[in-house]
Amino acid sequence: DGDVEQAIENMRTSGALKAAKKATKVAAEGQIIIKSSESTAALVEVNCQTDFVAKDESFLSFANAVADAALSEKTDLAALKAKFEDDRVALVAKIGENIDVRRLEYIEGETVSTYLHNGGKIGVVVAGSGDDTTLKNMCMHVCASSPQFLSPDDVPADVVEKEKKVQLEIAMNEGKPADIAEKMVTGRMRKFSGEVSLTGQPFVMEPKKSVADLP
Repeated sequence: DGDVEQAIENMRTSGALKAAKKATKVAAEGQIIIKSSESTAALVEVNCQTDFVAKDESFLSFANAVADAALSEKTDLAALKAKFEDDRVALVAKIGENIDVRRLEYIEGETVSTYLHNGGKIGVVVAGSGDDTTLKNMCMHVCASSPQFLSPDDVPADVVEKEKKVQLEIAMNEGKPADIAEKMVTGRMRKFSGEVSLTGQPFVMEPKKSVADLP
């Protein structure tokens, strides 16, 4: 019996050593998994090293188990990683690539709609009070347009100022006088704040309307 227990311990140690060696490898591929109830969604990003492994059945099974636990337990990233560390180590030993549970986000609202794009490379969740079609369309808009803020008024002053400096430099390099460059950039900045905010963007399915104009 002792020999069997020692053999099991050796196998576990071997797997842990393999995982430790692989931990230095960059894990930049992977999947975003979304699990949701009517009013809550959990987005989990699980990384690996190659796109091939990102489609592997064992990897996907692990990633889905992590996401299921995230939704049911509403835990934080550190606790989630700790819960699945033994499974992760075993999977690294089996597959031969570094695997990392990298990010976890929760979205809550009256209703949540989810959208996965490009085989799980991009994941979007929108929470709101609209009908299913509207919320799903908004998910696809966010996926296509990548807004960084909700409205133009939400764009921080330092972000605006940084962009203004860039635009002023561009205008000056084009040979524009300082006063003309300032006027040009002021107009550009109004456009910039709209372009990076959800409500200021043209709606992808009806570009003549902004998202704010939608009923």
